[in-house]
Amino acid sequence: MISKKTKYAIKALMVLGRNYGKEPMQIIKIAEEERIPKKFLEQILLEMRNAGILYSKKGAGGGYSLNKAPEDIFLSQVMRLIDGPIALLPCVSLNFYRSCDECTEEHACGIRDTFVDVRNAMLQILNDTSIASLINKEKELGFGLD
Repeated sequence: MISKKTKYAIKALMVLGRNYGKEPMQIIKIAEEERIPKKFLEQILLEMRNAGILYSKKGAGGGYSLNKAPEDIFLSQVMRLIDGPIALLPCVSLNFYRSCDECTEEHACGIRDTFVDVRNAMLQILNDTSIASLINKEKELGFGLD
């Protein structure tokens, strides 16, 4: 299960993606639009700014905007940034590998082998899903239509 923090990060990126190429958005507007607690959103946006995903501008007309096109921001990078490992077991993680304490023969572990397949299938989807594709999917599903 993804954390609420990751879900909020994705929702904020989608708002900013729909606003891409326009003036920066204020935190309060994003928070209200997606019903995200403002203080929590501030932390999330700062984290994404520090990672280079977002740009921030201070002062009048300030706020946050995407630092890259929505087509170039993928769920895998957002999830890793906010929550760390995507893999469900530490012994199958690509970026956060750690052997399992109770495992004596990792190469012969059926559990590990199965979860490598799960990780690969999940990564295929997450690496192929951009913020732009989520925005387009919402349009197809009728999001925002009255």
